[in-house]
Amino acid sequence: MHPRLPYTPDLLRTLTARFAARAATYDRSGEIATKNLDDLRQAGLLALTVPSRYGGHALGLRQVAEVVGTIAQGDPSTALILSMQYLQHAAIVQSGRWPENVHRLVSTAAVRDGALLNALRVEPELGTPARGGMPATVLHHDGTTWRLNGSKIYSTGSTALRWGIAWVSTREDTPRTGQALVPLDAPGVRIERTWRQMGMRATGSHTIVFDNVALPDDHLVDLRPPQDWARRDSGAESTHALVIGALYDGVARSARNWLISFLHARVPANLGQPLATLPRFHSLLGEIDGLLMTNRALLADALDRHDRETLSALDANLVKHLTTENAIRAVEQAVAAIGNPALSQDNPLERHYRDVLCARIHTPQADVALAAAGRAALTPPPE
Repeated sequence: MHPRLPYTPDLLRTLTARFAARAATYDRSGEIATKNLDDLRQAGLLALTVPSRYGGHALGLRQVAEVVGTIAQGDPSTALILSMQYLQHAAIVQSGRWPENVHRLVSTAAVRDGALLNALRVEPELGTPARGGMPATVLHHDGTTWRLNGSKIYSTGSTALRWGIAWVSTREDTPRTGQALVPLDAPGVRIERTWRQMGMRATGSHTIVFDNVALPDDHLVDLRPPQDWARRDSGAESTHALVIGALYDGVARSARNWLISFLHARVPANLGQPLATLPRFHSLLGEIDGLLMTNRALLADALDRHDRETLSALDANLVKHLTTENAIRAVEQAVAAIGNPALSQDNPLERHYRDVLCARIHTPQADVALAAAGRAALTPPPE
């Protein structure tokens, strides 16, 4: 194993088993699994993509996908909060636009305290910024300081975050859009508990409201003319797509493992032997393993191409689409095969099914990934 890695496969397996034992409780309560985050903090796993100059590990996409995909087999809600921590710290590095003192602030806090941050982008009217539009969350200068007003929905990790990276617009003669770093314990910030979704319930993706929140100049970390944001960061886009693919692949693998244990344990009276002995379930597991083998190959190829800097965002987005649809199909197959037990809250498979369906709401959504690939295929090459 690479000597720089601050974790071992045994550590990840131990944490995954521990998180799996807690997952049903947090799912039912809808609370963030703070014990899981404490364990990740204690294990030193919250600063893997922080630059080494700040004491972080500066690990890359391959290691992030491994950690997130493994942790997701225990509790995908925790894995999503963790993945956002990794992706945001990596994106700060890739942008190269944050003030040095603010970059140091969030980085050293992640290393020292395991402090969490995440991007806050989605709004009730705007929807996801990936589809365009100006944010209604607005910065204005009152003559003394900058003030932030607005709200963000689907704010993953909300109550566990120290900072939010809010997608904002400015009220200026020439408006700018971009990122403002908001300490979530600042006066004027409040969290409304609006996350009542069917799946990924323990992500705490509540609404965060900003009411005249004062921000220092250096916390306006990356504001640009709106047209400058039209040139999307393909590296960050690809990284996000593959990490999300790895996460939901992990959910499907957990469902597959539970199904195997169920088929061995279930002995119907009329059969007199475990369901695992029936040929129909042999075929079922073959189909599920084929889907997951495809995922493994897709992700491995994409990671190899990412390492060689030959992976396009177009291909990464297709990999996200394909791996998450394969994961959903794998869990659906398990649910359809065993009937009522699959939909009982007494069994993890019911939770895995609700969780894996959430893969479809992550950027890029299917229509965007497929349409972009189709346009590229039908665009004549330059002469």
